[in-house]
Amino acid sequence: MIIEPIDPPSLPESSARYTHGIQVTGAERLVFVSGQPPWGGDLPTDFDSQCRIAWGNVLTVLGEAGLGVENLVKVTVFLSSREYRAANSRIRAEILGDHRAALTVIICDIYAEEWLLEIEAIAAA
Repeated sequence: MIIEPIDPPSLPESSARYTHGIQVTGAERLVFVSGQPPWGGDLPTDFDSQCRIAWGNVLTVLGEAGLGVENLVKVTVFLSSREYRAANSRIRAEILGDHRAALTVIICDIYAEEWLLEIEAIAAA
């Protein structure tokens, strides 16, 4: 399987943390990760902790499928407030490392008021 970024020169340059598009060739399966909030135990109130828990949940689902960060092709992050954009970007960069996926960040109401974010993803293998 080959995962290739698509960054047309006619669009603004994408950062090292995302790509405008992803082309997947030779994949045998797709894994769709449902929205993962920061659940699983006591819920911290700070964004960094909630973000790490949500990412941990995404990685747990991927791991159960025998996949990892390198298989992610699309990530959607739902934030409860614009104030979390920088922290979200920083933590996502720590989690993804050099891997680039197609990315959307949406500011919206979240299902449960105490959740500060939710993350869904698509992976290919």
